[in-house]
Amino acid sequence: MRFNDGKPIFAQIAELFAEDIVAGRIAAGARLPSARDIAASFEVNPNTAARALQSLAESGIARPERGTGYYVSETGAQTARALRRSRFLDEELPRLFRSMADLDVSFGEIESRWGDFEASSAANKKKDGIA
Repeated sequence: MRFNDGKPIFAQIAELFAEDIVAGRIAAGARLPSARDIAASFEVNPNTAARALQSLAESGIARPERGTGYYVSETGAQTARALRRSRFLDEELPRLFRSMADLDVSFGEIESRWGDFEASSAANKKKDGIA
């Protein structure tokens, strides 16, 4: 995996796990891979992998169980979603607004595209039998 220089590697690994938890690919109560397994998968130092797991625990997304490892907390998905939402509103949305202003993109254009996206998303869910 390629890591970017703008954020510590452990934080990027923790975000990848948080995304999988939010998306439901890792369920509440599921055991997370060990630090050694994560280190081998991402080709990073085991201490970096351990720090990623610790970060998930500190944020409430995961919980450590002595001697057995880390598990997704019962509220892990909601916690991860709330943290991602906050980061989006505080960091990404202001960047989007600056880009919109620089490119003279109106909110009406964004709203129209959002409507198209929602319609397409609903159609895909219906096609896939999700709804």
